This record gives sequence, structure tokens and C-alpha cells, in this order.
Amino acid sequence: MILTDTHTHLYSREFDADRNDLINKAISAGVTRFFMPNVDSESIPGMYQVEKDFPDHCFPMIGLHPCSVNQTYQHELKVVEYWLQKRKFTAVGEIGIDLYWDKTFFDQQQDAFRTQIAWAKKYGIPYVIHSRNAFDETMEIVKEFKNDNIKAIFHCFSGNVEQAEQVIALGNFKLGIGGVVTFKNSGLDKVVEAIDLKHLVLETDAPYLAPVPHRGKRNEPDYLVMIAQKIADIKKISIEEVASVTTQNSIEVFGR
Repeated sequence: MILTDTHTHLYSREFDADRNDLINKAISAGVTRFFMPNVDSESIPGMYQVEKDFPDHCFPMIGLHPCSVNQTYQHELKVVEYWLQKRKFTAVGEIGIDLYWDKTFFDQQQDAFRTQIAWAKKYGIPYVIHSRNAFDETMEIVKEFKNDNIKAIFHCFSGNVEQAEQVIALGNFKLGIGGVVTFKNSGLDKVVEAIDLKHLVLETDAPYLAPVPHRGKRNEPDYLVMIAQKIADIKKISIEEVASVTTQNSIEVFGR
């Protein structure tokens, strides 16, 4: 069984004390592929170190997270562009719109999002979307590029079936399903039940959004097994089938 975590912040400081042990534990549990989204210029060195320590398992993206978009965002975008020119990445990410915490830099978030999607197109790689309290605003921009045949993952999807179908209808898009699917009354179980498995990829978003029974605590890499099992239970199929299909889905997006 090969499980793929399409979104995990393994470089996070929350893992400094036991990072390597946790990654090895996850690999032993069948989680052997980890795709790491970037946040901003400060997270890049740590991400590269994890890649160096686990080159066959951990794969970096590059991008500017919407919550890191502020008055200096143009400088941060230059850092992203520099690295895109310098080396290969699995994706541009994570990028998007976040109106949950603060709407002060909404205009700048939109500009940064458009700019980075254009870079994904330019460099022929997919992009990974962060959208919080901003589904309509995010989709408005995504649809501007719908004819460009760019692959993408809608990270931490937590919308309803209708919204899921809107994303899928764009073509080349997968829905990232994580620990929220295990939360009581999240409604995400109904979405997973209604949507074909071929449209889904798995993620932890570790160290955030740990699944039940660890909700509210640090999320860990091997908890992806719990997420996969929950989806298997919802779909009434084996966890092996969930692992096989969602890993193949991730390969379709990332090309590896």
C-alpha cells in the first residue's frame, strides 16, 4: 500500500524535536510520498532541508501563501520567481485567497494569486490552492485561466457537493481531502460519498487539522492512514483501493 500526502508542512517548527522519527514512522505505515507547500521566504530553507534529508520521499513546491501577503508582497513574489527560474518544483503553492483572518490585503492577494497561476502556466507545473472563506472569490480568478489546461489541487476542500462539482467541472482539478472529513458535522463525508474517488487526493496539512481522535492536537504524517480509512469507510471500499486510486490521482497532477 502506497499512500500519498499531497499537502504537508513537514518543515514546520512543530516538528523540530522529532521530525525524522515521524517521517520514518509514516513511511513504515505506507505513507511514502510527501508534497510540501511553501509559505513564504522564511519557510524555504527548512523545506529544502527536509527534501535533502528525504530526497526519495519529500518533494517541495514554491509559492507565497495568501496569509503572508502584505505590504511587502512584491518582494516575496520576487523570491518565488527567483527560485522558479533556478530549479524544478512539483507545483506552485500554496497560493490563493484567505479572507478568514483579515481582508486588509484582499487586492494584493488577488494580484499575487493571478501572478502565481501565470507562473504555473509558464513553467508547466500545477498549482495548489488555499481558499478560506473565499470560495467564490477564488473561483472567479481560477476561471480566468480555465482554458489554459493547468492542473491544480483545491487544498483542504471543505465546501458542499455543488461547490465540489464546480471545481471538478473546470477540468484537471482534484479536491484535497484531509482530517476535516473525520470531524463530526463537517458535512465533508457527504461530499466524499457523492464524488467519484478519481477526483480526490489525500492530505494531512500537518501539523494542522489533525483527524479525530487527535483533533486539536499536532497533526502527524502517519495520521494520513486514518484519513484514508475514513474515506474507505464512507465509500465502503478497502483502504488499499483508496491508497491506489488517490496516489494515482496525485501522479496525474504532479507528474511523479
